[in-house]
Amino acid sequence: MKINETPLHMLSEKTWKEADRQLLAKMLQEFMYEEIIMPTLLKEKENVQFYEWHDKKGTVYQFEAKPRLFDSFQVSVESIEVIKVEETEIPLSLALLLSIQEEGKMTGSTAGHLVKEYLHTLVADTHLEGKAKSSEQLTELDYAELEGEMTGHPWITYNKGRIGFGYDDYLEYAPEQQRKVNLSWIAVHQNIGSFHSIERLAYRELLTQELGQAKSEQFKKRLKDLGVTESDYYFMPIHEWQWNNMIVSMFAAEIAKREIIPLGEGEDDYLPQQSIRTFVNVTNKDHYHVKLPISILNTLVHRGLPSERTVIAPEVTEFMKNILEHDSFLKETCRLGLLGEVATMNVDHRAFHQLKGVPYQYLEMLGVVWRESIYKEVQGDENPITLAALLYVDHEGTPFVSKLIEKSGLTVEQWVHKLTNAILPPLLHCLYQYGVVFSPHGQNTVLVLKDSIPERIIMKDFVDDVNISDQPLPELAELSSEMKEVLRCEPPEGLTQFIFTGLFICHFRYLSNILQENEQFSEHRFWSIVREEVLSYQAKFPQLQERFELFDLFRPTFTKLTLNRNRMFDYGYEDGDDRPHASEHGNVANALHEVISQNDHVKKRVFK
Repeated sequence: MKINETPLHMLSEKTWKEADRQLLAKMLQEFMYEEIIMPTLLKEKENVQFYEWHDKKGTVYQFEAKPRLFDSFQVSVESIEVIKVEETEIPLSLALLLSIQEEGKMTGSTAGHLVKEYLHTLVADTHLEGKAKSSEQLTELDYAELEGEMTGHPWITYNKGRIGFGYDDYLEYAPEQQRKVNLSWIAVHQNIGSFHSIERLAYRELLTQELGQAKSEQFKKRLKDLGVTESDYYFMPIHEWQWNNMIVSMFAAEIAKREIIPLGEGEDDYLPQQSIRTFVNVTNKDHYHVKLPISILNTLVHRGLPSERTVIAPEVTEFMKNILEHDSFLKETCRLGLLGEVATMNVDHRAFHQLKGVPYQYLEMLGVVWRESIYKEVQGDENPITLAALLYVDHEGTPFVSKLIEKSGLTVEQWVHKLTNAILPPLLHCLYQYGVVFSPHGQNTVLVLKDSIPERIIMKDFVDDVNISDQPLPELAELSSEMKEVLRCEPPEGLTQFIFTGLFICHFRYLSNILQENEQFSEHRFWSIVREEVLSYQAKFPQLQERFELFDLFRPTFTKLTLNRNRMFDYGYEDGDDRPHASEHGNVANALHEVISQNDHVKKRVFK
């Protein structure tokens, strides 16, 4: 677009400053949790602690924070004062980053790239501020539309960095813009591409549904006109950004040899979801959701599709569906839903796949995953929402979860009981009975409501986030060698971390805080209910006692995983040959252990 056509109305001084202060508060809060900064406690009054932190140049950050379980804090945005040594026009959030860089633990290169990610995040936040819907409005939104209202990862401070997108790309492709797109399609010669599916789904059947007869014939005619044999090719959807920014240049040799041929656009409209690379068909809602590689760097990783996991995804789906089908507790009691990844295609790059130690992003450039539709999984009176929505607070300070509780007619306590009963039993059963975990964070977990009351969950994203125990469990004995090689295999604490950190730290930690602040519902009571739900499950399956001890969710402390430290200090922006894993730093007190002996008095946690 021409520069005078750039829509800049969202970038007002007021919205920019508000977004900056909100980000600064989040940084202080999460950096305290990860012990990136160690502020001094000045005083405490009525469970509010007053802190001060000095950087090496003498800039002073003063703020109020409320201590929370899991060694966490809630920082008050309004309380923050920054006393500068010299006046600058640098945004406050970036000034804090520079202050930390001056401590000498972060390279200039890492800090520079982080400035870029924070600026991208701030721009996105100003747009969200300008278009934000009320929590009341969100309760009426469709699943696919609701995903576009989310504000990003609650813990990672640079959560909308999206390195690789320009501003025009942001306006066109970011999920919060909610612009419908038509997926592009290419023909891929079977010399270089592979198709994989569950046993009962054939390539032709999939293609007929996804493209329709008329569009399929149109694409076949294009191949015939080019003088190539249509039966030698697979038809594959691709994201327009990926085609323009990666495929044309990286696969130029294959395009020149007509092993890759552009076909055109499909007819159905899709909406991008939180992950940016997953699309929901809003023209034909029963059709598959489509996951495509988009080689931008966002949060911790490049958003490609790992080739080895893409190839194995349908087999993982059949493994998980087989567990569900033959387990009455999961199927009938929990009514767990699984959005299977029923078909995939993968194209390896000839040169990059021969290179030892090649950056992983070049092994994830071209592929597709077809996932079952959420709309085929729910019944007529059920309303699916992304679990992340429970953390949404509108511009008037009203939480989305408060509106759900109000509409449900339940008390907060009753609603939280319903929530934990919907979420925990199926996740615990997969862990204890089968040694298998999902990564049940807000983006992967779909909460199914009925009359605004939590009923059950539906899990998705098997290709990236199904993980197995490294213990010799008989339930895992029949796994194929390919699955054992590809799936992430974890020791007991590492496996429980997917629930402890993925759900408790990454989601419930924030939800309990929202309920305490807005509904005066004690976080201690919240975590007592979580603990009671775990104990209730364990009482139903006493024969699994050894597993309860092996995968111990009640241990006093866990290794603290630190997502911001991951980028800032440990991995930086190194282009390694494997996706970075969460960093570890010290230990975190487990709220499920703390609530055993504590009453509703928050234990003081003071930096000294």
